[in-house]
Amino acid sequence: MKTIITIGRQFGSAGREIGYKVAEDLGIKLYDKEMLDRAAKESGIAEELFETHDEKPTSSFLYSLVMDTYSLGYSTAYSDMPINYKIFLAQFDAIKKMAAEEPCILVGRCADYALADNENLLSVYIHASIEARTKRIARIYNLTEGKAKEMIHKTDKKRASYYNYYTNKKWGAAESYHACLNSSALGINGTVDAIKYLIDAKENCKDKSL
Repeated sequence: MKTIITIGRQFGSAGREIGYKVAEDLGIKLYDKEMLDRAAKESGIAEELFETHDEKPTSSFLYSLVMDTYSLGYSTAYSDMPINYKIFLAQFDAIKKMAAEEPCILVGRCADYALADNENLLSVYIHASIEARTKRIARIYNLTEGKAKEMIHKTDKKRASYYNYYTNKKWGAAESYHACLNSSALGINGTVDAIKYLIDAKENCKDKSL
C-alpha cells in the first residue's frame, strides 16, 4: 500500500473515529494532534503555541506567502515571520515528512493542501446531517441539543475559515477533495468500508490521467 489518506471532517461527523478504524484495519498510523507535537519538536516552537493556533485562521494572503517561503526554505524570511505563519509552515513541513515516511492517515489541518502534489494522496471529506451530528455531540459532551448545535456551528465555522484562508480551495466543497462521504447515510462502518474501497480503487487505477 502506498496511499496517504487525508480526512477533512465536519464536527460531529465521526471523522476521527472513522479514521482510526480505517488505520486499525489497514495497520497504519493515524496522525491528528500528533502533527502538532512533531511540528513543535522539529521547529523548536513551544508546543503550547501550536495548541493555541490549532486550526485557527489568519489572513487570506498566506497562500502565496507560504508557497514563496516554503520554496525558498526557512533560512530566509522564516525567522522574521509572525508566529502564526511560523506555526503553519512548521506544520506544513511536518505533514510532508510524515507522508514521505510511510502510508498513514492525516486528520484535518489542511493536510490535503500540503500534499496536493503527492501522487499517492487520497483526500476524503466526511460530513453528516445536522441531526445526527447534534445527537452525537450532545451525547459525547453531555450537552443539550441546543448547546450541541451551537458548538457544531462554531467549530465548523472555525475549520472552514482556517481551511479557506490557508489554501486556495473551499472547505467542504466537493471539488476540494477526491471524495465526499456522508457518515449519517453510510454509518460509521459503512464509511470505513467506503474509504477502504476508494484506497483499493486508487491503487488499482492504471490510468492516473483520468
